[in-house]
Amino acid sequence: MHFTAEDLLDVTFAAEPLPLLELAMALVAWQRTDEPAVFGPWRRRVCRALPGRARGPLRDLLRPDGQNPQFIEPYAATLEEGLAAVREAGALLTGEQLATAAARAPGGRASWLRALWDQDREAWDQLGGALGSAYEAVIAPYWPHIRQSFRADVAWRTRLLAAHGIKACLAGIHPAARWSGTVLEVDGPPGYEVRLGGRGLLLMPSPFWTGRPLLAEGPDGPGGRPLLMYPALTPLPLVQTAPSGGPAGAALDALLGRTRAAVLRLLVQQRTTSELARDLDVSLPSVSEHTRTLRAAGLITTERDGKAVLHSVTGLGAELLRNGG
Repeated sequence: MHFTAEDLLDVTFAAEPLPLLELAMALVAWQRTDEPAVFGPWRRRVCRALPGRARGPLRDLLRPDGQNPQFIEPYAATLEEGLAAVREAGALLTGEQLATAAARAPGGRASWLRALWDQDREAWDQLGGALGSAYEAVIAPYWPHIRQSFRADVAWRTRLLAAHGIKACLAGIHPAARWSGTVLEVDGPPGYEVRLGGRGLLLMPSPFWTGRPLLAEGPDGPGGRPLLMYPALTPLPLVQTAPSGGPAGAALDALLGRTRAAVLRLLVQQRTTSELARDLDVSLPSVSEHTRTLRAAGLITTERDGKAVLHSVTGLGAELLRNGG
């Protein structure tokens, strides 16, 4: 992603999470298999809670890689506005979009998708019912936690921006992100190149998304700022509410999740992955996932000493511990 000077001066955060966008990310996360230590139990709960009427239609349109038809992820502040926006977008769908969706859909359900693209009322009623029932099962009960994760991430990165600048802020959105001059690079397929050309960039953390940052057309349309969605610092399964008047470390626990906050506290003294797993009584894969996220956020550093992998807190992490934990 190529930035100009104007782009670097026009990077902002979305104001709030959006219901149908987060629903799409939740259903994508449900189908993924990465980060099992964090998302595994949550995925099993979704399997039990998600109504059958929602599974087929939404799996046809929302695939695990997150590269999905944008009409089903409207920038709308409420469920009702979102459902209306989805329906209004139906008249603008193209044959090329249908071919792409049909090729990605599992189980040979292309006939249902063709009916949707042909403006069949029953197909659209089925889609609307699927979105509504999935929202009530997967998003509505957890909306306060979704907002908490979103706001905590924005607060953290705003602080990072103020202390270390826009490059540090953006480099921390993913473990594979790095800068080469004014080009932000993130390894992984599919490969593509984007020139912002002075349009700026809108950032949106999601507590459900676990993959490489996703670039999409923003709320202002093709000529406006693109939107970059990235994994929030604290994924939904780790979000907890800090009790009012609670212990001193509650704010840090609420920002990072209890286990990640505990990892950060322990790394005031250098430790190996095995030592962290032993001290916290958690699995090695779980520790690896937590340290990867903390490292991407600039809170810890990792180095190898022979076969051992050593982790320690950075100055930024130590500052966070002093102020929040």
